Amino acid sequence: MRKMIYWATCLFVIILSGCSSSKQTPIPLSASVELDDTYTIIWNGIGKAYRYENDEWQSAENYDYQFNVIQKRYDKVWKSVKTLHRIHPEYDGKAGSRDQTMYFEVAYKNLIDGKVQATIHSSIGNGTGTTDTEFRQSVLTMDVPNASKFMPYNMFRIKQNYNYEEGVLTETVELIKEKDGKEIPFMKNEETALIYLRSKLDNAPTTFNP
Repeated sequence: MRKMIYWATCLFVIILSGCSSSKQTPIPLSASVELDDTYTIIWNGIGKAYRYENDEWQSAENYDYQFNVIQKRYDKVWKSVKTLHRIHPEYDGKAGSRDQTMYFEVAYKNLIDGKVQATIHSSIGNGTGTTDTEFRQSVLTMDVPNASKFMPYNMFRIKQNYNYEEGVLTETVELIKEKDGKEIPFMKNEETALIYLRSKLDNAPTTFNP
């Protein structure tokens, strides 16, 4: 049983973090590139990992990471590429490379009861989501592809809070086992990121002082 849980935990981190190289990540291909094709936001932040044990969340700091997200907002479709780097010196490599990449495509459809409905295609699974009309608070839910009944999770839930005025995004990524109408938590990442937008600088932001 311990061995099963151990390997399930490793598999969880691999799936949650995305593929270990961009060649394995389904980022759409294009014959051309555009420098400024839509409204783009870059998020730079950190993620702290937790494992649910003995009815409480316990830190799994060996799996903490830094990350960046390039988020392109095309009309009603958002396309995001996320890269992360596991920073802990004692990271054991059991979740794959320290540097990993994932892709998310969220298509916003219609408005029902004041909530914008969305469909999601991503490198960690497909699903649905909801948000408000200003895209401030979102909940995205994705099914784990080909989840075995023996695995301690079969669903991802991402809760996002965009605080545009403060330039901060907070996000909780949950890994959940849904069975017989009940949800059992397994692991989660708590993320905090700062917003960066296109801008012009009055001068060089840093200088070399010998």
